Amino acid sequence: MKKLTLIVATFFICIFCIKSYCQKKAFVAYEQKIPGTALTISMIPIPGGNFAMGSPNSEKGRSVDEGPVNTVEIAPFWMQEVEVSWDLYLLFISREIDKNKDEGFMGTEVSLDVDAVSGATTPYVDMSFGMGTEGYPATSMTQYAASKFCEWLSALTGNFYRLPTEAEWEYACRAGTETAYSFDDSTFKISEFAWYADNSDNKYQKIGQKRPNPWGLYDMHGNVAEWTLDAYNTAIYKKRKRTKTVDPFEKPAKTYPRVVRGGSWKDSSDKLRSASRGYSEKRWKMRDPQIPKSKWWHTDAPFVGFRIVRPYITPSPREQQLYWKEKHTN
Repeated sequence: MKKLTLIVATFFICIFCIKSYCQKKAFVAYEQKIPGTALTISMIPIPGGNFAMGSPNSEKGRSVDEGPVNTVEIAPFWMQEVEVSWDLYLLFISREIDKNKDEGFMGTEVSLDVDAVSGATTPYVDMSFGMGTEGYPATSMTQYAASKFCEWLSALTGNFYRLPTEAEWEYACRAGTETAYSFDDSTFKISEFAWYADNSDNKYQKIGQKRPNPWGLYDMHGNVAEWTLDAYNTAIYKKRKRTKTVDPFEKPAKTYPRVVRGGSWKDSSDKLRSASRGYSEKRWKMRDPQIPKSKWWHTDAPFVGFRIVRPYITPSPREQQLYWKEKHTN
């Protein structure tokens, strides 16, 4: 009987090993070096677990698209400590460091030629709109551009990076809390944690200046809203019908709308709640002079940026490509 139990246990261990590509990675915070620069990206481990996604009817400022509340299970992943800065994003635009790919310190999760990754067009106006670049969050890019940044960074480092799903984003923002914000239900302390309409001086601010949430993530509330991978579906929570859902992802089949989270420097406090959902709109390209309009830039969205994640279990090469695509048709 003991022998049979051992065989069964060994079988399931092997299955898990195959699923995770036999990875044995230390699940700790780390600094991702950017080859050819002095820049690094701080990545924070987010433990897997269950949480109540959405907001109850009693939550002040809630919208109908935030319910009903669903129990969601999330697999472990790393999330960037702060929003992607212009310092880093401009390297993706210029592509001057591609030749500095450091083969001696490459990860093994991604096998991709950096030259095969599409490069973003140079912006036709100052996309910081005079609000600052050094140490400030990158803004105004489309979700496609943010995903291509992730693909470029993956090719450059050998580690797999992507945008977070909407569920991952809320889970990380809440950081184990069940209140409207990661710090409380009240907005009494909000200025300690967030840049928003009442304290931002009508512009974004340098990243990481406010207090972090309980898991060490900065600016999850306010400063700039953040792209997620998901298509926006106003009724998706109702579709899940309060059943336990594992790593949900609403795959986009069209360009608009896509989900953004966290609220920004121009929003009121209720838009900064952990459950609050925003979405992209065509009017974000209203002043785009290009014909057809750019797939890289939103001329009228200086309030949107992003941060990256790295799942603990690396998806297959085919799945990786799906996360970086503009649209999902399958």
